[in-house]
Amino acid sequence: MTNIDAPPQAVGNRLGWLDALRGVAALVVVYEHALNPLYPELREVTGPWFDAGMYGVMVFFLVSGYVIPASLERHGSVSGFWIGRVFRLYPLWAVVVTAALLLAATGIDPLHIWLTDRPASAVLGHLTMLQDLLNVPNVLNVLWTLSYEMAFYLLVTALYLARAHLRSAEIACGFGVVAVAAGGILPSVLLSRGADATLATTLAVIALAGGGLAGVLSSHALLRRAGAAALGLVTLGLLAVNGRIPAWQSLIILATMFAGTALYRARSGEIDRSRALALAGSVPVAAVAAGIWHSPDFPWAWVITVVAAWTTFAAGMLLAGRRVPAVWAWLGMVSYSVYLLHPILLEIVDGLLADPAAVAWPYRVGLGVVTLAVLLGCAAGTYRLVEVPARRAGRRLAARAR
Repeated sequence: MTNIDAPPQAVGNRLGWLDALRGVAALVVVYEHALNPLYPELREVTGPWFDAGMYGVMVFFLVSGYVIPASLERHGSVSGFWIGRVFRLYPLWAVVVTAALLLAATGIDPLHIWLTDRPASAVLGHLTMLQDLLNVPNVLNVLWTLSYEMAFYLLVTALYLARAHLRSAEIACGFGVVAVAAGGILPSVLLSRGADATLATTLAVIALAGGGLAGVLSSHALLRRAGAAALGLVTLGLLAVNGRIPAWQSLIILATMFAGTALYRARSGEIDRSRALALAGSVPVAAVAAGIWHSPDFPWAWVITVVAAWTTFAAGMLLAGRRVPAVWAWLGMVSYSVYLLHPILLEIVDGLLADPAAVAWPYRVGLGVVTLAVLLGCAAGTYRLVEVPARRAGRRLAARAR
């Protein structure tokens, strides 16, 4: 969902397939979230065998895994990497959070009562972008994936400082094994049960992660090692015992992202290709096994979704040398805006149709087309007016920090 770290692609660029995958993933997530307000009948038909939203974010996670570590190593600077991440994610995030608060203020989409009853935890949790691992309800539903992006950044940073970043294939396999072996035993929201516990955990995470980042940015080797250890421990702890979703799913998400990294390293010749493919290939197997083992009423949609996401990514890699149509390159370029903006528009649409199933299909199809057109227009605007200037400012600041 969220990362466009390579330059926006000219058609035919060797990274064009990543833009195409982002475009596909973003549109599929939009489709998933459009079902309830526009086409509930389709959910009844497709829901039991395919989770379109999870498919889209799994593709996004694979893409993030493929490009993010390379971005850090290309910077050659932890400070430059984090400056780039902050300027990449937070400006548009601030825009959509503001929009969500405006919807709440107008009564179109009221906030979760938890957010108004516990404002300190809500604000601090969201500012870290780790809110989904802190038991803080998301102001906007799609923001949950940013918590896993942030967890991945923290782990990647820790591994880079510990000089273990080339072990991504083994790490991916390890996350998968733990997900299968212990994912059903590990608790959820262990540290954030109750208002006081949530605030205390949030403050502790801010202190530990903030101290860890300060350490890794230090010029002293001992402080860098201590900072890396702090980042790794706090992130692994949140993933293992404090996620909103079951621990096995949290671990599979990280396994998926590190598998994407392993595939990148294998393709670039940094690690042995056969070993990397075998270990990375164990991740979708582990995902299926964990779902079967740990879900009491196992949904077969999980299997199909995992296989579909991995097949899509594999197809993208195989077609990497082909020219990508300009429309898909453009969709990939604005995919972060599409991903974050579409829930805002769909909440407005939801208010227009009290009972969508009672409305004639031609009207709903037309409304869907208009909504998509407005979404793409807004995404083009926020990309140009928010994302591009912020990224340029980030690059300038990162260059000064080297």
